[in-house]
Amino acid sequence: MMFHKVGIVGLGLIGGSIAKALKARCGISTIVACNRRDDVLQAAYAEGVIDGYTTEINELFSQCDIIFICTPVDKIFEYAQKLLPYIDSNCILTDVGSTKSAIYERISSLGNAITYIGGHPMTGSERFRYSASKEHLFENAYYILTPGEYATSTQTENFAQLLRNIGAIPIIMPPKQHDYVVASISHVPHIVASALVNTVKELDTPEHYMHQLAAGGFKDITRIASSSPEMWESICIENQSEILTVLQSLENNIKKMKENIASLNKEELFSYFDTARQYRDSFVNVTPSSYVKRYEITVDVLDRPGSIAIITVLFSSHNINIKNMSIINNREQETGVLYFAFDNEDDRQTSIRLLRQMNYEVFVKD
Repeated sequence: MMFHKVGIVGLGLIGGSIAKALKARCGISTIVACNRRDDVLQAAYAEGVIDGYTTEINELFSQCDIIFICTPVDKIFEYAQKLLPYIDSNCILTDVGSTKSAIYERISSLGNAITYIGGHPMTGSERFRYSASKEHLFENAYYILTPGEYATSTQTENFAQLLRNIGAIPIIMPPKQHDYVVASISHVPHIVASALVNTVKELDTPEHYMHQLAAGGFKDITRIASSSPEMWESICIENQSEILTVLQSLENNIKKMKENIASLNKEELFSYFDTARQYRDSFVNVTPSSYVKRYEITVDVLDRPGSIAIITVLFSSHNINIKNMSIINNREQETGVLYFAFDNEDDRQTSIRLLRQMNYEVFVKD
């Protein structure tokens, strides 16, 4: 299936980035958008990102091949209903909400009038407006799909291919499983980040020393607390059951930790932090082989200005595409300082040869 006309409802960070990516990377001929703020629509139109716009759902969305609803999750079904008079079952209706079960059930109640494939791009930032949108937002980002019962395997694969074309990594899973997974790795972490910030606010000294000194690790782990309150209020309501399940598990962990601190149980305290360290360190090289194969190396370099630039320019001059790169901070069980991942074995072997010719020490990761 070729996608010629695309509709986008909600032109914020995600909706705007989808429009920019589709226009730049997929050659979509017509993109139309609906947004509450007219100034955002005018800006996107002036930039050539969209080809038509409206502040209300109307016939502008007729004959769309696919429509992305990029609103808070509690508004998705409302917009799906508004779109009903203007679309048919050949049009794929999708969303970008970070909860899936509730919207899946609501849209299923409409029967085969809508071909629904739920979507959740695992990307974004604490900035949530159109001004923060960018064409490359989805590069190497997981994009979860939860197809409705009336979506065919061909429609789902066509949609998945469209996502690959904008650089995303599509993963298909049932909506209930999706909600449990993201409650653990996304929703509760946002709640915890906000809880930490509110706790420091409550405990701060009259001189506001905590506010003044809150930097480094504290700022890193609470960055996501700057996200849209409207969005996170909606997520907590929509994914209530799964979030409460995960929060209960977190509560149990904290209770156990309090007991170990109170009893000065050094062995359990060490085990607690060591288990977390080992599991967290394993994230560095997670590039799920069941979804996408990565070809990895690490390189020993000195910490000097320009060290990274020399290597990246070397790769670029030989048309080697870097899919992932990071500095390995914890090297207790690692060799090398810089981590690189490539798309294929040829690029990896070429990079190894080039680096060794320049007397870099290179280690192959299997």
